[in-house]
Amino acid sequence: MIIGLRTVEIFIPQSQSLKEKRMVLRRIKDKVKSNLNVSYAEVDHHDKWQRTSLSFVTVANKRSHVDKRMDQVMEIILTDDRIQLLNVESDYL
Repeated sequence: MIIGLRTVEIFIPQSQSLKEKRMVLRRIKDKVKSNLNVSYAEVDHHDKWQRTSLSFVTVANKRSHVDKRMDQVMEIILTDDRIQLLNVESDYL
């Protein structure tokens, strides 16, 4: 069993409030939830309007399956033109 963890730090330049930030994040989270078998959570920068860190976790029997799901998560994030990716960290257990 392989557990994959990916944490992404995101900048949302047009966000002017926490409400706007949450709307952007909700769209990302909804796409991930409806398309992939991946859990997620906002893990840092809760009180900042334009910045956040999201962690995504998935479990599979092969690392290639974990990598494929995490690549699909990254594709969802990178196709959203309202955000800029600042940092990505990956870990496997």
